[in-house]
Amino acid sequence: MAVATPSKKLTYEDYLLLPEDDGLHYEIIDGELFVNAAPIPRHQRISGNLHLLIGPYVRDRECGELYYAPVDVLLSTHDVLEPDLLYITNEHAAILKEKNVQGAPDFVIEILSDSTRRKDEVLKLKRYELFGVAEYWIIDPKRNRVKVYRRRGDRLKAVETVSAETGGTLTSPFFPGLVIDVRAVFA
Repeated sequence: MAVATPSKKLTYEDYLLLPEDDGLHYEIIDGELFVNAAPIPRHQRISGNLHLLIGPYVRDRECGELYYAPVDVLLSTHDVLEPDLLYITNEHAAILKEKNVQGAPDFVIEILSDSTRRKDEVLKLKRYELFGVAEYWIIDPKRNRVKVYRRRGDRLKAVETVSAETGGTLTSPFFPGLVIDVRAVFA
């Protein structure tokens, strides 16, 4: 009779043993290791655009901290994620530690790639929802669109999808008065 042995869930301590200089991107989601290659140039251009569009607002108003990957976010012992961009309000600044972020950022952005689509749209969405992220944008470079999720009670609910093809703007309750032309995200 074969007896199944439970698989060991990986932890942050396991994560720290992974190589840092191999050009790969590691995350642990609910104890499972995910490995991706470095982002492609278009991904990095979009990430840079978003940082340039949001960053001055945050800096000028001194309303929190905006970071871009790689920054380790420890949601739990078994959840170590590296969002493409993350924002932490001054109110939650205590989660910022010397080497990582320990707790849920207020606002997270992920930029999809072929290899991360399912992870970002399903697994990370569930983890961000579970651990209390208040707003989550999923950027889809193939479709030139942004899907916005906002916390409604204990859930992250899709509230809008904005496409560069049809135009439109992106706003967030975290950045009152900031209006982002969606086309500028994909420029």
